[in-house]
Amino acid sequence: MSKVYYTLLCFLFLVACQADKTTSSSNDDVSQSLKEGTWRVVLDSEGGKVPFLLTIEKQQTQLIGYLKNAEEKILLDTIITKGDSLTIPLHIFDAALVGKIEGEKIQGIFHKYYAPEQSQDFIAYYNQSYRFAETSSADTLDVAGKWQVTFTDQEGESYPAIGIFEQEANLVTGTFLTETGDYRYLEGNIVDNQLLLSTFDGNHAFLFKATMNDQGALTGEFWSGKDYQETWKATRNAAATLSDPYQLTYLKEGYDRLAFRFPDLDSNMVSLEDAKYQDKVVIVQIFGTWCPNCMDETAFLADWYTRNKNQPVEIIGLAYERKPDFAYAKKRVQKVIDRFGVDYTFLIAGINDKKEAAKTLPMLNEIISFPTTIFIDKKGKVRAIHTGFTGPGTGTYYTAWREEFNDLMGKLLSE
Repeated sequence: MSKVYYTLLCFLFLVACQADKTTSSSNDDVSQSLKEGTWRVVLDSEGGKVPFLLTIEKQQTQLIGYLKNAEEKILLDTIITKGDSLTIPLHIFDAALVGKIEGEKIQGIFHKYYAPEQSQDFIAYYNQSYRFAETSSADTLDVAGKWQVTFTDQEGESYPAIGIFEQEANLVTGTFLTETGDYRYLEGNIVDNQLLLSTFDGNHAFLFKATMNDQGALTGEFWSGKDYQETWKATRNAAATLSDPYQLTYLKEGYDRLAFRFPDLDSNMVSLEDAKYQDKVVIVQIFGTWCPNCMDETAFLADWYTRNKNQPVEIIGLAYERKPDFAYAKKRVQKVIDRFGVDYTFLIAGINDKKEAAKTLPMLNEIISFPTTIFIDKKGKVRAIHTGFTGPGTGTYYTAWREEFNDLMGKLLSE
């Protein structure tokens, strides 16, 4: 991290911390220094530049922002300025864009408060609306369609995925589905016969690169955050599949029920044995506020519960957070509740380590993914466990998942 950015970070740290306590913008100076419109933000990573788009617009007398990835827009409802200094808290996440406004450029840091060593420098450019390349080249790869993908991490462990891409000239959108979730809304370009894709959700910055060989297969790299890297290979396959998400996480032999006792946000201990959950269908969501797929699932479940809470059904979110500190976890979960208008119960269950989380629910074979969703019938028996989440960035896969969910809930509620 450069000395200039570090100095700026120290200066704004107290201001940025205050941003987490309010949902209103402070724009006393911003109308004279921060331009409305589209900004192209470019994060530094060891894998290269990670671009995303940020739009700034006026809402009544205040400025708000949106992170844009393909058709997705994520609201940033707090903007804090002090002179030419700018802090934008990144909605539900424990992170912010902290920078110095220099006319039509902003320089600063994507600061992760929970892990400062993973913070990344950025530069933002005003009135640039492209991702990696502004114009299309005459000779361009065709990557549209469905791909069978294998990712390999730094330890040599591999996992399968499905790539789904749409392409118009050199503009590419799409995502990767894995057995633990999806990589949400990806957007990018074909540049010099190389596929480049990126996304930024406020906490996760992803960069995908690939080239195509003579046989039409893709070989590339995946970079996450400041320095994490994997490799990937893909072949076009319209029949590409993944394992059944209902078969990956299961109850150990001899168990047919889930049992736990965790505190809610008011420190009251809550159990499935409580009267509130008797003779009702219960959905248990294994969740973390740091998790982008959990964010997508929570948005879905919050809306579904609002429309169906008059039925004999309850939802419990078990939050596994980055720090073993109740006050910290409560604050993060409350941000999610406020952002998505969640009306179901959240409990503070532990930390976001899969092995440690599994110890809190010893009747499960393991916890493979955040999120994992457990469906319990009116008699208290576990009827289904779904590993991961297929979010709205997956298009028809998301539509299919919603139909599966509604069919399963309709069956459980009618019994």
